[in-house]
Amino acid sequence: MTGRRRTQGTLLSRLLPRRTRRTRAGAPTAVAVAACATLVVGCGIVPGTAEGSGDGPITVMTWAPEGTNSTNKAGMPAFAQAYARWVNAQGGINGRRLSVLTCNEKNDTVGVARCARRAVEEDAVAVVGSYSVHADSFLPTLEGAGIPYIGGYGITNDEFTSPLSYPVNGGQPVLLAGLGRTLADTCGPVALVRPDTIAGDQLPPLLDSGLAAGGHAPTGDLRAPEDATAYGGEARQALQRTATGAAEPGCVVPALGDRTSTFMDSFRRARSDFPEVRTATVLGSVDQSVLDTSGGASGPYEGAYVTGWYPAAGDARWKPMKKVIEEEAFGDNRIDAADAGVQTTWIAYTVFRQVVESLGDGEVTADTVSGALDGGLKVTTGGLTPTLRWKFQDRLAAVGFPRLVNANATLQVVRDGRLVSARDGFTDVTGTLLEADLA
Repeated sequence: MTGRRRTQGTLLSRLLPRRTRRTRAGAPTAVAVAACATLVVGCGIVPGTAEGSGDGPITVMTWAPEGTNSTNKAGMPAFAQAYARWVNAQGGINGRRLSVLTCNEKNDTVGVARCARRAVEEDAVAVVGSYSVHADSFLPTLEGAGIPYIGGYGITNDEFTSPLSYPVNGGQPVLLAGLGRTLADTCGPVALVRPDTIAGDQLPPLLDSGLAAGGHAPTGDLRAPEDATAYGGEARQALQRTATGAAEPGCVVPALGDRTSTFMDSFRRARSDFPEVRTATVLGSVDQSVLDTSGGASGPYEGAYVTGWYPAAGDARWKPMKKVIEEEAFGDNRIDAADAGVQTTWIAYTVFRQVVESLGDGEVTADTVSGALDGGLKVTTGGLTPTLRWKFQDRLAAVGFPRLVNANATLQVVRDGRLVSARDGFTDVTGTLLEADLA
């Protein structure tokens, strides 16, 4: 496992200045400018200059996996397109039309690399609200072209190290640290069931950081295939590890993305001999639609704690997002207002809109968008997150997350088959992560 995991020094080295800006398609060469200076009549505005860029559409891209055998996030690009229709119906951003390109990254390295190259070829000024576990396959391409990555899902640590990444949530680090801290007070032995992947390798130390903060022993780490059709063996192992006769009932934590429901089908069948064992997980692995299809109040999630990044889906602060869905995507069953991917995409586009508005009548390019974000722009999200501001290195740089600026987590619980808030407000887990051993 250690052979596949990067060292902290390697992660931090990503922050060294390495932005190589590309020459924009249509940018004037010295010869063309000289020719235009000589032949003034008929030349007009040179393409690529500020004077010629104020009225054209602003192009961005949103990608996510669709139709794969593992995690799928079709709602993210679908919502991005709905958002573009909505904002264009309002007159665009600063009077300019928003053009959203979407791409199926297919949950593989080749697919997301192709998406990143297309973003470069199409002269996208940002990649917004996207999902991929293959950061190594797209971030170098975006970095080489100077294209900012705004509001990725936070599924990989690389999103919290790249100088051109602007995450809006704390990703898996915050969810798992927050969950571990909660379970430390309520559970006996804890077993984590997670994918046997490089991204999965990053999960156990994060959950353990929260457990340790509460004086709890480390988790039992169980690897599982990312695309299995059944998890009977893993479910039995998890139950055996957590049903040890301890004073407090044990807890099983499945963190398998879309395959969490598959695991819980196996878990339900295997738990008859261990009724005292409880479950807990993170938002993204479970949402209300999953609870409904798994039996509601009589399902295996009843009583489970679930950590999230944002307020519960029923919170009034989501009304503006729901208005977009009602007006531009009513009946599109790919888009669920309770889905963390859709919610993250809404927040990411909220950030992008404020960035463009901050530029006024100036040029909107990848360089000016990242320049505004790097220049200390403060972005508000209607209370869904704290005020966001990205510095070169933030407090969590010491533990390998220099771009993590929102360490807030929310705690929800499954009660009578419904996902409801278990605690008011946010919990800041910055201190927990700073004390963690994530080497």
